[in-house]
Amino acid sequence: MMHQFDHRWATYERDGSVRDATPAEKVDPSFVVLPRYWVHADEVTKSLGNRWDKPWLLGWRDIARATDERTLIAPLFPMSAVGNKVPLMLTVGGPVLAAILNSFATDYVARQSVSATSLNFFIVKQIATLNAGLLERPVAWLPATPREWILTYVLELSYTAYDMRGLAEDLSDDGEPFVWDEERRAMLRTELDAAFFHLYGLPRDEVDYVMQTFPIVCRKDEAAYGEYRTKRLILESYDAMSTAIATGTRFQSSLDPAPGAGPRHAPRPRRIPA
Repeated sequence: MMHQFDHRWATYERDGSVRDATPAEKVDPSFVVLPRYWVHADEVTKSLGNRWDKPWLLGWRDIARATDERTLIAPLFPMSAVGNKVPLMLTVGGPVLAAILNSFATDYVARQSVSATSLNFFIVKQIATLNAGLLERPVAWLPATPREWILTYVLELSYTAYDMRGLAEDLSDDGEPFVWDEERRAMLRTELDAAFFHLYGLPRDEVDYVMQTFPIVCRKDEAAYGEYRTKRLILESYDAMSTAIATGTRFQSSLDPAPGAGPRHAPRPRRIPA
């Protein structure tokens, strides 16, 4: 029911069937998915105990294969009950960690360790990710520290519905949810992925190779756009960042308005007591 940067990926119908949520439904910030099973909220609170006090969670999909479209799928989602197939990571650094884990660079690393259909705890625990200290140090080619820069993208990608307001507030944002825009979201993710390839230290030819190891992404792009668009866009952003590094300037997003300042929904009208 969840995917990368999307806690409303699929929903159950009342007859027990499951289907993907439509773009039209996701545009509605009040739309919530319907689960198949229900657990009392008190049980969730009791299970978490004093280990967690945030209104959101970070987990990953346990069922995964190295041959899937994406292997490491780590969504941020509102506080709710989960089954054993969505293990949790209870860390206040969850928003940044989610961005790292959902990148193509990290996904490629994860695929080297997956041989069956389960992305188990011991695999995720050993996946090589960026050091937290690295993300706090300014880099000349970004307009902010990597952590601050990443969070502007995570905020806009994740806060598309009212049930994620708790995450937005944790990220010091008190505005309305961002509008779900498929094209803008694709570009936000493109720039994030390009930045992670740089932060991981991969040269351009290795980025090209890594992207070729995601054949289903390639096949879907070619069916929809007649080319491997995801790879092309990531390489274009990667090249723009390389130019900024070489010239001692700062990378400027191609998005207008800038990431984290995208279109938002109008405030909900207040109900006036009768």
